[in-house]
Parts: sequence; C-alpha cells; structure tokens
Amino acid sequence: MDGAPRGPRGPGLDTLPAVAIVVPSALIQVAATVPAAHFQGASDRINALTIFLLLLGPALLLLRRRFPVATLLSVAAVTATYLLLDFPYGPVFLSVVVALFNAVLHGRRLAAWIAGPSCVAALMVVMVLTDSGYTIGLSEVAFAVAWLTLIMVVAEIVKARKDRATQAEATREEQAKRRAGEERLRIAREVHDVLAHHVSLINVQSGVALHLIDEQPEQVRQALVAIKQSSKEVLVELRNILGVLRDVDGSDGSAPRHPVASLEQLDSLLERMRSAGLPVRLTVAGERRQVPSGVDAAALRIVQESLTNTYRHAGPAEADVRLEYLPDELRVQVDDSGRGHANGSARLGSGSGLTGMRQRAEALGGALDAGPRPGGGFRVSATLPTGPADQPAEPVGHPDTQPHGENGTP
Repeated sequence: MDGAPRGPRGPGLDTLPAVAIVVPSALIQVAATVPAAHFQGASDRINALTIFLLLLGPALLLLRRRFPVATLLSVAAVTATYLLLDFPYGPVFLSVVVALFNAVLHGRRLAAWIAGPSCVAALMVVMVLTDSGYTIGLSEVAFAVAWLTLIMVVAEIVKARKDRATQAEATREEQAKRRAGEERLRIAREVHDVLAHHVSLINVQSGVALHLIDEQPEQVRQALVAIKQSSKEVLVELRNILGVLRDVDGSDGSAPRHPVASLEQLDSLLERMRSAGLPVRLTVAGERRQVPSGVDAAALRIVQESLTNTYRHAGPAEADVRLEYLPDELRVQVDDSGRGHANGSARLGSGSGLTGMRQRAEALGGALDAGPRPGGGFRVSATLPTGPADQPAEPVGHPDTQPHGENGTP
C-alpha cells in the first residue's frame, strides 16, 4: 500500500474528523440508490449485499489520510464489484470521487495521477461488460476525461494552497525559534557583562579589604563602600534582566520592562572604575548625538567589558576611553597600559567577554578588533554603524578634551 508522508496538517478538509466525510457519503449512496433503483425498475435487486457494498466503499475512506492511493484502489475495486453484480446505478461513484480527490491531495503525486485514470478506465470497462446499453464512444470518453481532470486539478489547487500554508507556518515557527535564540543570546550577554563587571569589582575590593584590614582601616572603609555600591547596582540590573525573562515589571512598578544600557551611564561607570582604583580618561570627538538604542547599549557594554578586563588582568594600569562620533558611525576605543603581550594573550584566549563584544558589534553590522598594542598594553576598538547623523546635539569639544580634571585623572 502507498502511504503518504505524514507532516503538519494544513487548513481545510484536514481539520475535519475522518467520519465527517464517511457518514455523509454512506448516507447519500444508500438513500439515493433506493429511489434510483425504483426509477430503473430494479427494486428487486436491492438486498443486503447491495447495502453492504454501498456502505463498504465509504467505510474504506476512513483510511484515506494514512493510505490515500491504496484507499482509492480499494474503493474502486468495491465499486467495480457492485457493477459486476449488476446492482442498480446510483451515486455509488461518490466514494470513488472522494477517494480520487483525497489521493491527489494526500498521496504521492505520480502514484495518484497514474491510479486515478486507471481506476476510471477500469470502471468504464466494467460498465461495458455489465450493461449492454452502455458503449465507450468519443462522448463517453470526453465526459469521463472532463470530470477526471476537473476533480484532480481542483485537488491539486487545494494541495498547493495547503502546502503553502504549511510552509508559511513552518517559516513562522522557524523565525520565532530564531528570535527566541537571539533573545536568549542577548540576555546571556547582558548577564555576563553585568556579573563580570560588578563581581570583579567586588572580588578585588574584598581582597583589598582583607589585606589592609589591620594596617589601613581607612582603605578598608573605601573598599567596603565600593563593594556596597557594586552590590546595589548589580542587584538592580539583575532585577531588570529577570523582569524581561518574566515579561513583567518590577514589583514596585519602577523596574524597566527591558534592560536599559546607555552611554548616559558612561560617567557613572568611569567613576566606579576610578573608585575601584583604575585611573580612566575619557575623550569624546565629534558632536554627541542620539544613536540607535542597540548601538547605544553595545557601546556602553563594550567599554564596560574592556575596563573590567583591564581591571582583572592588566595589573597596575591606566585606561583611555575614546568615543568618536562620525557622520554614519560611532567608534569606540579602549586602551590600557597593562602587561603588554602576555596580558593580551591571556585575554584573547579565555572567557567569553571578547566573544560577546564581537558578537554585539557584528549583530549591528559593525566590527571589533582586540589585541595587544605594539608599545605594550591592550586595545579594544569597535566600529558601530549609526545611520545618517540627522539628530545632532550639543558639541562636546575638541578631540583632546579631558573632561575629568587635570590630565583626565580623577
């Protein structure tokens, strides 16, 4: 038997239960054959076997979805048996029509197009053998071909629409899965950046506090203040991220629905790093302006992750952050004066920080380079496309402006 490939069901006839076609077909074949036999003067040929065959054809349609072509052949064989027993004509061909339509709709196309005409031709031969008044001429052939073509073409049209609907649904599901995967990746990057930054500060400052607790209590106090501030900020950011996962606002109604990272937080980030013991200078070139939210968030996270890596790996060092606003892009560069090539090699080969930064940049159509500087230290440089600069804001000054005191030191 010829089974059709089983996949997602499309709209239309497939949504109906199997008996929705079987029961009406059986009722029509039985109920209409009785008056048809009366008009043919063949009421005496209606018996239990007649009713059984009229019901058997529709009953076989219960298998039409699982074995479409085999069902067509079986129904045609039952109909041929009915005709060979010289029972009265009537709507006995209805189950054949349904089986033919279904074979094209659900079966393999080549098998259905071979079986359909073959069954019709066989039934016409049986009618010639059992009915002396029936002959196969040009009009009979044309009539049969016309009906056969109509049924099979309509079935092909329905099949094409069903396949398009199934493909569209599969495409929507694939897009939904892709968006979900991208969202998971984005949230994973957010969690990594938030935890890596704040936990690194907490770890180093707690080590400082333990080391100096007996000799320099004032330094211990500063370390504990830094730990408290980092703990508070990491809790706020984690609550915002968890709000996205739960798709609800914070319990007090003040937590944003989405994690908000923006260059507006850059000053507080730099101040936090200075308080933790990493001198940082900021240089801004060009006219500061509003940039797309994705670029805004990526720029802050790249600076944050770069400074966190410097703080963790570079040893005693200083850092320079440079933002350059160009007409259609934002360039972000973070340099440090840490342990040259050894430090750079360690950072390039460990963790997911650099990978996350590169993914952020590439997701926006930009690029990121990271590696040791020839003169020592490490450099992270990112280019983020912003589109045309149609929203200029206040100028920030000369590229060499140092906005944080003398020589840019805190």
